[in-house]
Amino acid sequence: MPKIIITTKTGDKGDSGLANGQRLGKDDPVFEVIGTLDELNSWLGLVAATFGETFQNYKSHLYQTQDTLFYIGAELARSPKAKLTDKAVKDLEAQAEALQTLLEDNWHTKFLLPGGTELGAMLDITRTVCRRVERLAVAYHRQTPVSAKILEYLNRLSDYLYLLRCFVNQQEQYLEKPFEVK
Repeated sequence: MPKIIITTKTGDKGDSGLANGQRLGKDDPVFEVIGTLDELNSWLGLVAATFGETFQNYKSHLYQTQDTLFYIGAELARSPKAKLTDKAVKDLEAQAEALQTLLEDNWHTKFLLPGGTELGAMLDITRTVCRRVERLAVAYHRQTPVSAKILEYLNRLSDYLYLLRCFVNQQEQYLEKPFEVK
C-alpha cells in the first residue's frame, strides 16, 4: 500500500490553487480571508473541546458552525459545489434568539470587559477573529463579489459568539465587569 503524502510541492513558488483549479499568489486577498476563516474554525474547535457537561447542548451547534465555515471557505475558493444557504443563516439567527431568552435582564445594556471565565475569554477571542474575517470578506468583496449570505452569516456569527460568551459567564456565575467611564 503506497504512503499518502500531504506535501504536493505545488505551492513552493508562492502560489496556491482554488477549488476551481485557478492558481493565485498566496498573498491574494482570497487566501487571507480563507486563512483567517480557518483560524476562526480552529478557535471554535478549542471552545468546543473545552465545553464541559454544562454546555454539551451547545457543542453540537458549534460543530455545525464549523461545518458551515468549511462551506464558506469552499465557496470563497470558488468550488462549484459549495453554496451557503438561507437555512444556515436562519438557523444561526434562531440559536442567537434562543440564547437571548436565557440571559438575565439588562445584559445588553452594558459594555463588558472581555473575558470573565476562561471559556468566556476564549469566546471573546473567537468573536474578535470572526469580526476580522468579516472585515476581510468585506474588503475582498470590493474587488471580487462575495455572496451576501456569507457576509450575513459572519455578521450573525459574531453576534452569536458574544451571546454565547455572556451565557457561559452567566451559567458559571461570573459577575461581569462593565466598562465604566471615569
